[in-house]
Order: sequence, then C-alpha cells, then structure tokens
Amino acid sequence: MTSTITPSGGLAEGTEPEPGPRESSSARNRRPWRARLSRLDAKASPYVYIAPFFILFGLVGLFPLVYTFFVSLFNWKLLKGQGDFVGFDNYVKVLSDEYFWNSLFNTASIFLLSAIPQLIAAVFIAAVLDQNIRAKTFWRMSVLLPYVVTPAAVALIFSTMFGEQYGLINNILQNFGLDPIMWKSETLPSHIAIATMVNWRWTGYNALILLAAMQSVPRELHESAQLDGAGPLRRFLSVTLPGIRPTMIFVIITATVGGLQIFVEPRLFDSSGSTPGGSQRQFQTTVLYLWEMAFQRQNFGQASAIAWILFFIIVGVGVLNFFLSKSIATAEAKVGAKRRRRRAGGEK
Repeated sequence: MTSTITPSGGLAEGTEPEPGPRESSSARNRRPWRARLSRLDAKASPYVYIAPFFILFGLVGLFPLVYTFFVSLFNWKLLKGQGDFVGFDNYVKVLSDEYFWNSLFNTASIFLLSAIPQLIAAVFIAAVLDQNIRAKTFWRMSVLLPYVVTPAAVALIFSTMFGEQYGLINNILQNFGLDPIMWKSETLPSHIAIATMVNWRWTGYNALILLAAMQSVPRELHESAQLDGAGPLRRFLSVTLPGIRPTMIFVIITATVGGLQIFVEPRLFDSSGSTPGGSQRQFQTTVLYLWEMAFQRQNFGQASAIAWILFFIIVGVGVLNFFLSKSIATAEAKVGAKRRRRRAGGEK
C-alpha cells in the first residue's frame, strides 16, 4: 500500500510509511559499545590525567611521612636498623626534654619576628608597585632578586654582617659611640638577625604574589569608591584588602609553614660552633634540633617523633589561621550588609 502526503505534510489516514534502508545488525551492536566506551572515557580519563601527581606524591610525600611515624615507634639506629619497639616512649621523652621546648620557643620567636614584618612590608611594596610608576617591570624584577640568591649565600653574608667583633653593623654602631651588640651570644639579638635574613629573602617574593592579587581587583570598584569621596587610604582598606583576602590567607599559611620549618639560616648563622644553634642553644630551632638528634646523637626514633610533633603543630597553626581569617571575613561581611541596609533605609 502506498502512502500519500496531505497538504499539512503528514501521512493520510490508513497509509503506511515506505520502508527505509534497514540498519545492519553489526552497526546496531557497535553503537552501544561505543556509547559505553565514551561514558567510561568521560568518567575515567580525569583520574588517569591526575594519577601521575598522586603517584609521585605517594612515593615522595606520603610514604616518607608514614615511614617516619613507623620509625618513631622504635629505638631506631641508622647502622643497626630496626631496634626494639618502644611505642610512644619517644614522644614522651621528646615532650619532657627541655631542649625541645627551648627549640620550640626559638622557632616561635624567630617566626613572629620574621612573619609579621615580612607580611606588612610585602603588602606595602605590592601597593607601591601597583601604582602607575615609571619602570614598573624593573622594580618588580628588583624585588625578586633576593629570592634568587641561595639561602646558604644569604646566611653567610648576613652572618658576616652580624659578626660580633668585625661585623659591619657593630662597626657602624661603634662609629656612633654605641656599644656592640652580641648578635650570636644573646637570645633576642640572634633571633632578630636570623629574622632579618628571612625577611630580606622572602619579602619580595610575597610582594609579587600580593601584587598579582591586587591587579585582579576590578578597577571599577576603585573608581566608584573614588566617586563616593573615598581617599587612597580608605580605598586601600575597604577595596584592595578585602579583594586580596584569599591570596593573603595563602601567603600567611605558606609563611607559617616556612617559618616553623626554618633550618638553613640558623644552621649557617654560626657554623663554627660545636653545638648547632649557638653555644647555649639560644637560636636552635626545632628542625635544627631534629637534625642534631638524628645525625649527631644517632637517635632516629626521637628525631622522627620530633618530626611528627612539628607536623601536628604546623597543621594546627594552619587550621587556626584559616578559621581566624574566615571569622574576620564573616564579621566584615556582616558589617557591610548592615551598612547597605542602613543606606537603603535612608534612601527610602
């Protein structure tokens, strides 16, 4: 029976469509297989792409971390290998060791003396470089030069500058009639000297990171604030700083991790001494004490316990920084919402 097409484009009643070309059975069988393969590729390919990172992280990062915890449960000797199982006795001995608490105090002191001025100076430098100044590329490259210098060279240069007898800084002080400062023998001066090394090397690096965040803040916000009568300082506090808050949190966390793991600067600050960290351990940091415990005392069990205690301290400080920053952002958002409601009520 033939089909007839009505003026509306459909088939007349009682007619059947002409049979079209039939699809082969092999083609019908291949279509579901290809669809399943496409769905599998869409689901599995992202994991395949990121698998090299996790494999490398597992070999280089996760395995040493787990193995260090395993070593901390034994009386481990480097040449003899695995010793007697002592459980958490190594942690108890470390927590009852006065040298450990002294190193923790030195680490916290150097960290505070370096991180706070470093972040303030980095924000100031980034704000200056964000302005329309001449030779911006030159100045931006210049602030990064201290980061290019190796930490060993920085430590050797500054240890010479802060020398107690023939150091540059003490010679300048003596020219003004002031007494020389015992930079390597006293606690606070040694902490200031080491913090100066850290600040000199890392301030420019953090300034460039903050500068990139400042440049991502929309200029329309600055222009609208300027039209509302806000001055440069008010625009910086109300527009720039809230706009770079995520980057600021990142810089604070990285500075915290780096500050609590400081090793090279105090190790090379007075490398001639027999005790790492000063004759009275006045600037011995936690990682430096860990190094002494492992490679001078050959007590790898307690050294591994120190590593894990420091790991928990760093994680705790990082989480504390995150929640403090989040609470500050939430409080500022509430204050901003109240101001907007007040303005809306006044306009009505």
